[in-house]
Amino acid sequence: MKIIYLHHPYDVNQITDDKVVMAMGFFGGVHLGHQAVLKQARKVADQRKLPLAAMTFDHHPSVVFPKPELDGTLYLSSVKRKAELMQKFGVDLLYVVSFTSKLANLTPQDFVDQYMVDLCAQVIVAGFDYTYGPRKIADMAHLSTYAKNRFEIVTVPEFLLDGEKVSSTRIRTDLKQGDVDHANLFLGYIYQTSGLVVHGEARGRTLGFPTANILSDPKARIPGIGIYAVRIKIGSKWYLGMASVGRNVTFGEHRPITLEINIFDFDQEIYGEMVRVDWYHYVRGEIKFDGAEGLIDQLKADEKNIRQYFANLTI
Repeated sequence: MKIIYLHHPYDVNQITDDKVVMAMGFFGGVHLGHQAVLKQARKVADQRKLPLAAMTFDHHPSVVFPKPELDGTLYLSSVKRKAELMQKFGVDLLYVVSFTSKLANLTPQDFVDQYMVDLCAQVIVAGFDYTYGPRKIADMAHLSTYAKNRFEIVTVPEFLLDGEKVSSTRIRTDLKQGDVDHANLFLGYIYQTSGLVVHGEARGRTLGFPTANILSDPKARIPGIGIYAVRIKIGSKWYLGMASVGRNVTFGEHRPITLEINIFDFDQEIYGEMVRVDWYHYVRGEIKFDGAEGLIDQLKADEKNIRQYFANLTI
């Protein structure tokens, strides 16, 4: 898959003359609803014997147009992760557009002309709620007016799972509450974050549960406080583990939130390694114990439960 980064006004030399089918959207998380758009676009592209292109933004529009209810600096997927998922779902060419004030000030007609027509789109495929300007005048219902018969339009309807709309908003809420199980259901895959292994307090070693302290990508959404069944990728190999997101309240008040992972059947120093973490299952919330002994007993029980969880799971 080829990736082209565009900054408005973009250099026309970056654009090829190849006709494409274009899937449009922010694609935050590339969840089941987004996958429905990409699958429909892939189907149309195959029918037309054209490459499938997709367009996304490097950061959320809420960075330019702040919304109190939405933190546009935290993402369900980084651009890198989004690109991996796009390729998995059949995208041949990905445009990553920098969402700036200049881009945001384009009229709907100018956006359509420059980011659809001039990018050689023969067919535009987007979700029912896709917008390219103020919703009242720049939604899918108005797109044919701006298209002026220069491309076809395919609108993908709302995607429901068990009667509920699949949305990035719901997935973000799930993660905040620690419900990675439901988030994964709506994503259609296991939620993943990445980070750097750094030095921590090394307290886990004294408890018999050494942990890798992960400094996560500051733009990534980490699940809420709790204990989780995870897999962690170190180099090219995946390991099972027990992740703790919390403040280590047993050892003091007002401590910062950290991500620590006890990696099963692993005893190597990995400081400085970039790792990936797949979040499979929420185990329990954070508990404050009277001392280390109670914590150790609980960790032993957690490890047993997590090993059993993975033993029952087809990975």
